[in-house]
This record gives sequence, structure tokens and C-alpha cells, in this order.
Amino acid sequence: MINVTLIPGDGIGPDITLAAQKVIEAAGVKINWEVVEAGLTAIEKYKDPLPDFVLDSIQRNCVALKGPLTTPVGHGFRSINVALRQEFDLYANVRPVKSIPGVKTNYNNIDLVVIRENTEGFYSGLEHYIDPKKKIAESIGIVTRTGSERIVRYAFNYAKENNRKLVTAVHKANILKYTGGLFLNVAKEVASEFPEINFNDKIIDATAMQLVTDPTKFDVIVTTNLFGDIISDLTAGLVGGLGFAPGGNLGYDVAIFEAVHGSAPDIAGKDLANPTAIIFAAVMMLRHLKLFEPAERIEKAIMKIISEGKYVTKDINPERYVGTREYTDRLCELL
Repeated sequence: MINVTLIPGDGIGPDITLAAQKVIEAAGVKINWEVVEAGLTAIEKYKDPLPDFVLDSIQRNCVALKGPLTTPVGHGFRSINVALRQEFDLYANVRPVKSIPGVKTNYNNIDLVVIRENTEGFYSGLEHYIDPKKKIAESIGIVTRTGSERIVRYAFNYAKENNRKLVTAVHKANILKYTGGLFLNVAKEVASEFPEINFNDKIIDATAMQLVTDPTKFDVIVTTNLFGDIISDLTAGLVGGLGFAPGGNLGYDVAIFEAVHGSAPDIAGKDLANPTAIIFAAVMMLRHLKLFEPAERIEKAIMKIISEGKYVTKDINPERYVGTREYTDRLCELL
């Protein structure tokens, strides 16, 4: 039996992670879930948003599935997600987006992946006030050759293993000539080692425009931390929103899979949450564990349920919908 750390998370987190557990079990996969608490729940119980026992569990099991965790805006503790990425050197953030029949969007043929450097850039934690009255703040973005090389190499290896044909490096080297220039130069060097895969580079603002006007021009996007954070949400919007967007945070030894949307405390416990993103994250986790057959069946079941439109959550069809539990039960029946 496989041991996996489960962090239910805040708000709707417990509702949707329970759905993911049920779907995985219905697909015939036996997992020993080691449930640990982080976020607001952990603060209430342990006065710490990220207790040591959470880190110990992840270190021991090497794989975790995580629900959304609340991060205060502009005050309070730093992002737990960022802390986990830095603690385990989860340098690669992988965000696939794929059109789902039955979800109304402007496009119906999107299938691309954003691969984001996950530990450097402006999320390195190097920020402070530079005057005693706290009227001037400074953040320092760190880009290293080592960090750039390993994320670009990860992107090319991902493309190779998943039969992808094009890798696009996204940057701002025209203005950020040192940090952006270093990332771009390294990307070109690594690209030369993969002649079988096409390579190009685009400035971030042009990328944002082209993703909106013609996203089919992209296949695998690799970029730095801040840019990747922004455009991965943009690409999620192209296929219906964050309710359909899974994410994987991967390092050399540890992998954490998650729903990338927020904790939505206003609908917590009301049987309204869409668990699709966390179930897609579970699919990514199963593939990471080399359990390809059940992962494929779960993905196909989601596509079938949503395309038929009879049993979908409120965010998909506000006029005719079912709750989180019935959506999950129907998926399990289909599996």
C-alpha cells in the first residue's frame, strides 16, 4: 500500500480532498492516507500554520496531496505554499490546462502546460522596509544559473516524455537585462541539447496577449516564478477557471500535488464546491506514482460527467447543478 500525506486545508479543502479520496478508492487504488493539519486550522490548534509534524510526514512519505490553504493578504504569516516549496526544494511547478467538453469557454482545443520555477525570483522572501516609517519597501528578485538550468531542463524533459513539440521560454530580458537575460541565455543553452524539440522565446507581455488571442501557439511554457504564477492563472481561465486547474510541485525527492484555487470559506461545508481541480491533481499524483491506468480512467470519467452536463456543480451550470457529494458519487459510480 502506498503512503501519502494528506493536508485537507482550509475552507472547502476538507470537502474537496474527501471527494478526491473517494474517487481514488473507486478507481481501485489503495492508499494509506496520513492526514495532517496546516493553515488556519493548525493555528487554532497548535499556534503554528505549518507544524513540524506536517514537514516530517511529507519528508517520510515523499508524496502529498494538499487542499487550499489561506494566506492573509498584506499581513500575517507568509504563504505556507511558498514555505513548503522552499523547505523541500520543490523547484518545478507544473500546471497543465486542457479544454473540457461541456465547460463554456472562448476556446475548445486548448492543451498546454505552464512550468514555473518555484523557489527563486521575487518569491525568495528577500523583502523589507528601508525606512523607519515603513513608507518605502523593497523586494529583491533572485535568479541563478543553477535554478534557471534545472527548470528549463525539466521543461524539455517533460516535453520529451509527454510527446510535446514546442517549449517557449517566457521572460522580460528586454528590460530586466541581468535577471531576465540570465534566464533567457540559459534557456537557449539547454534548448541546444534537445534538437528534436522546437524552441522559441517570448517577452511576458506579448505572451499574455497571445495567450488570450491564440493560445494554440503554445505547448509547454517555461518561465520564472512571478511570471509563471500570473500566466498559469491566465491559462486556467482559458479552460473555465481555477476550479479545473491542478498543480504539481516537484523536487528531487518530494512531490506535492494541489488544487491551486483558494479556500472559498463562504461556501465551506455547504456542498457547493467543485472538486474537479483537486481530483485532477490526484490524477497528476497517480501518474507521478506510475499508476497510469487508474489515472487515465479518472480523467476520462471527469470528461464524460462534465460533457454530459447532467451532474455538474453550480459553477459549471448555475441553472441545473448537483452538490459536491453527488458529483463525487456519480464519478465513483462511473469508475
